[in-house]
Amino acid sequence: MAIATASQQGVKGVDLGTSRIVLATLNGQKVNFTPQLNAFVDIPFSRMTEQMLARENILHKVEGAHIYAYGNRADEFAKFLEGDTRRPMQSGLLNPAEPKNLQMIELLLGGLCGEASEGEKLCLSIPSAPAARASDLIFHERSVQGVFEKLGYQAQSVNEGLAIVYSELKEVNFTGIGMSFGGGMCNMCLAYLGLPVLTVATTRAGDYIDQSAASVTGETPTTVRLHKEDSSDSGFTLDGATGGSIDRALSVYYGDVITTAVSALQTAMAESKKLPRFAGPIPIVCSGGTAMAGNFLARLKWAIAKAELPVAISEVYLAKDPLNATAKGALVGAMLNM
Repeated sequence: MAIATASQQGVKGVDLGTSRIVLATLNGQKVNFTPQLNAFVDIPFSRMTEQMLARENILHKVEGAHIYAYGNRADEFAKFLEGDTRRPMQSGLLNPAEPKNLQMIELLLGGLCGEASEGEKLCLSIPSAPAARASDLIFHERSVQGVFEKLGYQAQSVNEGLAIVYSELKEVNFTGIGMSFGGGMCNMCLAYLGLPVLTVATTRAGDYIDQSAASVTGETPTTVRLHKEDSSDSGFTLDGATGGSIDRALSVYYGDVITTAVSALQTAMAESKKLPRFAGPIPIVCSGGTAMAGNFLARLKWAIAKAELPVAISEVYLAKDPLNATAKGALVGAMLNM
């Protein structure tokens, strides 16, 4: 990224993901990232519990007989209570089944981003939406922008797939395909010189993997996700040949996520009547926590080669920092539009 000017030090980028929210800020020439789990858990109120949460600096809010613990450590309580976290978002958008969706988003974003300084600009990622949910996307985008405006920001949006292009494809003039395999959705964008040619999304992503694997193994989605995101050296690998029932189920559903995404991209490109004439083959870069599993990239390359997309592909690779690429791209988007 080019050296930021003094004025650009005041911009922020936010990856508003279904499973994680990531804030990107500039500190000189360095980009700093601050993540927050986009989840909460309902705990019965007791003064002792409230004091313990305060001592541990765990984000929480007391409402009558309830304590809502939210953010990065909500999983600890969900696992302890042998339940699952509640999610303000589902499939990339505000969760219509969660009555506290916007309230918790306000708490999470307020704590993560803080109030804006005068004239401060912020760019947030938004997904593409399947045709049946186009009106839901309008509500989601305007609601979240309203949260940022209450905090004093001049807020704008960038498509999540385009954010990956902004983050990773500067050296090829922001031309290529960005694929973001997140928790709620897989968002894809074909861009030419920084302009989105087409965007497409599927709702088979990380949450779909967790819920499907939980269904066939008798585990909770939280247990499956924590197993999948194990921080051990080996981690989870898509092969299905070793491991227990959870690993076998995960391999099946990861494969389904990859196949579904590539098929949707192939269909969208085949149906597009405005594909530009590229000077040569273009790259595909993928990001997101779901893309970090072992053998994921090999499986994706195989699926793309088999699909025979209508444009030549030069390479398929993983973003340098898959978990933070969307936030970085949102930050770049804010800088480009200053």
